[in-house]
Amino acid sequence: MMRSLLAGIATAAILAGDPQAELKSAFAKQLETIAVGVDGVVGYAVVDLTSGDRFERLATAQFPTASTIKIAILYELFKQVDDGRQKLDEVKPLDKRHVVGGAGTLQHLTAPAVSLRDLAILMILQSDNTATNVVIDAVGAQAVTARMAALGLGQTKLQRRMMDLEAARQGRENLSSPADIARLLEIVNRGDGLSRSSRDAALEMLKKRKTTPLTRGLPADVEAASKPGDLDGVRVDAGIIYVPDRPYVFVMMESWLSDEAAGERAITDASRAAFRYFDRLAASNAAGRRVR
Repeated sequence: MMRSLLAGIATAAILAGDPQAELKSAFAKQLETIAVGVDGVVGYAVVDLTSGDRFERLATAQFPTASTIKIAILYELFKQVDDGRQKLDEVKPLDKRHVVGGAGTLQHLTAPAVSLRDLAILMILQSDNTATNVVIDAVGAQAVTARMAALGLGQTKLQRRMMDLEAARQGRENLSSPADIARLLEIVNRGDGLSRSSRDAALEMLKKRKTTPLTRGLPADVEAASKPGDLDGVRVDAGIIYVPDRPYVFVMMESWLSDEAAGERAITDASRAAFRYFDRLAASNAAGRRVR
């Protein structure tokens, strides 16, 4: 009798509650279900840029960033451009110490020098590791880490150049947290600390369309300013997704993966779930009726 009464009270409380809060709760549970289904460690931060609502799991835990650290490098580059310490049109020479494997085409070319602007584009669009190492040498790895700390992003550390496996074996890994990367994307989106032209240029580079686990979960016509990353046992994808009237930040970081393809599918599933949630909020009135 008492159990039936309590069940009835709980049901009445749900029925009397806020329907939009129920939608929010269902989305939070969906993200959690996707995360726990991965054989590995998964953290995420999804931020509603309209309401400020956050959906988080292991949000302050440090994960390897893989190439997603290149967002921090890009920010530091444009900050130094604004401060007059770098010029995007300055040509930087390439030498053997810059050339590494992995992603990118620069390693296969014979160009003796490339402009900082083109290096930054290659770093973000192709995730070119050789280009990234030239940019790191130009701005300074310690400067990137110090800048992130000054922005309040103390979990974000650039501790090695790209493709430096020996440094990684020594424990010098590039690190961040879902919360830090989400905040960094918010900072770039607002242009905090950057001139308007630098903010726009950085976003233009990040918005260049890439096929990644995150973007596979989005319709082709939805714009995203994003940067993925991958290493053995690690998958990361992060971006600002510009759903009309309801933009949001999406960050998912995975490590200790036993199945990297499954990790990528989880990011795509979570990205698709996030889009559907924010698209419904944007297209519906307060009562939940779709009005466009």
